[in-house]
Amino acid sequence: MTARIKVGRVLPWLWAGALLFFSTFPSSAVAGFLHQSTAARVERLLAQMTVRQQVGQLFMVSLWGPVLTEVGRDFVLAYAPGGVILFDDNTGPPETITVLTNAMQQTSLSVPNGVPLWIATDQEGGVVSRLSEADGFTTFPAGMAVAATGDPAVAYAVGQAMAEELHAVGINMNLAPVADLETNPDNPVIARRAFGSDPQVVGPIIAALIEGMQSGGVLATAKHFPGHGDTGDDSHLGLPVVLLDRARLEAVELAPFRSAIRAGVGAIMAAHVSYPALDPTPDTPASLSAPILTDLLRREMGFEGLIMTDALDMDAIDRTYSLTQAAVLAIQAGADLITPGPHAGLEAQRAAVEAVIAAVEDGTISPARITESVRRVLTLKAEYGVLDWTPLDPSGAAARVNHVAHVDLVADVLARAVTLVYDRGNFVPLDARRPLALVYPATYPSLAFACQGYDPDLRLVGVSEWPTAEEIAWAVGAAARAEVTVVFTINADDNRAQQALVNALPPETTVVAALRSPYDWLSFPRVAAYLSAYTLLPPTIPAVCASLFGVQPISGVLPVSLGEAIPAGTGVHRP
Repeated sequence: MTARIKVGRVLPWLWAGALLFFSTFPSSAVAGFLHQSTAARVERLLAQMTVRQQVGQLFMVSLWGPVLTEVGRDFVLAYAPGGVILFDDNTGPPETITVLTNAMQQTSLSVPNGVPLWIATDQEGGVVSRLSEADGFTTFPAGMAVAATGDPAVAYAVGQAMAEELHAVGINMNLAPVADLETNPDNPVIARRAFGSDPQVVGPIIAALIEGMQSGGVLATAKHFPGHGDTGDDSHLGLPVVLLDRARLEAVELAPFRSAIRAGVGAIMAAHVSYPALDPTPDTPASLSAPILTDLLRREMGFEGLIMTDALDMDAIDRTYSLTQAAVLAIQAGADLITPGPHAGLEAQRAAVEAVIAAVEDGTISPARITESVRRVLTLKAEYGVLDWTPLDPSGAAARVNHVAHVDLVADVLARAVTLVYDRGNFVPLDARRPLALVYPATYPSLAFACQGYDPDLRLVGVSEWPTAEEIAWAVGAAARAEVTVVFTINADDNRAQQALVNALPPETTVVAALRSPYDWLSFPRVAAYLSAYTLLPPTIPAVCASLFGVQPISGVLPVSLGEAIPAGTGVHRP
């Protein structure tokens, strides 16, 4: 006990002395020393690891359940994987996740020469958020709403807040942000997950979010390289093929990934999509392509971080390759991290690891190729403090998540995202002295309450999300008695009844506020004014009403193109 007290008293003085010592040197010299120290540590670890342990570091596995089962524990002990990805069945309240991540890390460290894990999840914001608000986490806005603010500082703050919540429960890697561009609005898998369609508009936002996230000690992952946005098929169901030429890919699809690389993104996830202009080998997905992963991403684009695969249990892969084949091919192509996927059972994951070990032993994959990737994995683990892991107190997890502190941030993002795309009649802000009508989906009564607070005489028409002929007639009647009619739409681009309602109103006095899809306008382009809000998270409703009535400034920019006449970056600002 006495010795411990003495050490505890001495350590602060040693640390202060070290800081004083380093402060006498230029910052570049200190950085060089620390880099050498990290490199030496990594080389010592590599020297201690067997081939089996090195191969294990290249796998990001999935383990079933909200607790570490005996079967899962045995798998970690046997194969010492480099990381674990938490899916929906692994999540819960902060305390539950913390207990799980502690157990995973402690098990990994109990292996001889054990290395702490990457523990990752998909916390993109919007529809893909593994950690839910119901469990005490924040539902962050989707990337499109963040991009609509037009402010990299906002994106940086969102990235920091995401990192704070993830780090609080032992998650040190986020499989986000999505760097795909929504250049095909009919894309069945990326949809509103993308930040936008124009790399000049969204590139700085993606870069800032990455910087914010990684400043909080959570490794970011840009996905899905070299771009999944212009596909008409879902790679979960088959292999999409993108028939764009190299010049177009360079100018558009690759640009957000270049922004991410300049921002220092730690990982990039490869898509299960074929790009004949980048690799002419028929039906070869980017995730298994050496010309794309090694020649393009690693050498031409200069990416030095971790290249990981998308889940190998997706139909784009498993309709052609077994998991064992795909794992070997991905490493040969240049991937550093293999992701078997949530539907790959432990037996299949065991077989994949064993297949890579066998490929090294029979010379199909060189030991140097494995060591090259493991060195990258360990270096980033050292830089992000993963190698120095210590357990977290589960009882303090909710406080560390700090969800309450992020409520105002989300509200601010959504308020700043509201975009006045155009206003031909100069109707916004609305003048409460004029007769106004409000047509809104009655499933969201808060829309009526929020807007009526600015105009008690507002004529209210509540309709269903699939308005009937009778409901459309109500709206037409209300519009006839008003000088301006405001209509709220929800995904009208995919709802003919909503389209019929808007098109039945006099376009020269109709203002449309699209609450989810910015593409609603394509169905009624003659309306006098058009706003977009991108999401129906609760703070959106008061933000839109405040914007319409001039109580809140409008500063948003459109992150997607609505055609040549309305390009991405469009936005009318109101003070």
